[in-house]
Amino acid sequence: MADDSRNKQRGIIGSYAAIGDSFTEGVGDPGPGGTPVGWADRFAVLLADQLPVPGAVVGPPDDTQGNFRYANLAVRGRLLDQIIEEQVPRAMELAPDLVSFCAGGNDILRPGSDPDDVAERFERAVAELTQAVGTVMVTTGFDTRGIPVLKHLRGKIAMYTAHVRSIADRYDCPVLDLWSLRSVQDRRAWDNDRLHLSPEGHTRVALRAAQVLGLDVPADPDQVWPPQAQRGTLEVRRDDIQWAREYLVPWIGRRLRGESSGDHVEAKRPDLLPL
Repeated sequence: MADDSRNKQRGIIGSYAAIGDSFTEGVGDPGPGGTPVGWADRFAVLLADQLPVPGAVVGPPDDTQGNFRYANLAVRGRLLDQIIEEQVPRAMELAPDLVSFCAGGNDILRPGSDPDDVAERFERAVAELTQAVGTVMVTTGFDTRGIPVLKHLRGKIAMYTAHVRSIADRYDCPVLDLWSLRSVQDRRAWDNDRLHLSPEGHTRVALRAAQVLGLDVPADPDQVWPPQAQRGTLEVRRDDIQWAREYLVPWIGRRLRGESSGDHVEAKRPDLLPL
């Protein structure tokens, strides 16, 4: 099995770059001015908090003290080959201590896509990254059994997830295993579009990412959600119809027109900058 132990320490991380698509960009978790926050930004804060505070430790000064740097290269709608072409070389150029690599999900959603083929291309990118950066953390897919439309692709997503774990095993990569994160099976972990996480969902993923690297976290990402009132069948059906009109039909339309939600969107944080 890939090494995703919550207790394994991989040393101090002074810099981090995130690459991927809308999930890593943070869509569904709006921040000031509408710029997405997302799990990677929240994870970066947790990483920065584990650095020694300048002057707090007696001894020679440490270059990492209080100088954590973070880049987020992810852009919504990007397919794996686009991420490999646009983001992987930049991440290798930046050469941070840690890179999170989540890609291939948009490919798997496309009709006729082959998880085996997507995984082969993903592995070639992992091989390149591991030669240029400190640590590469890879990310599995979510278990989509409770998500409308996507639940029908659960088998393909599971197959790709198995490939990702095998690749991680071969290259000694920590695994951010979203399939096993039960708390995101709750509807409240997802945005209204049911395709992206809500702010709380992004928060729970950030906490799990920190756990994977052995960091102490302020809360349990799998903490049980508070109870909520049972919804009636008519109310659920009405919400499903509204969701289909507002989100599903436009999503299908973009696919038919060959458009992407990421057209004309650029990385929100293309350089390693202090938090």
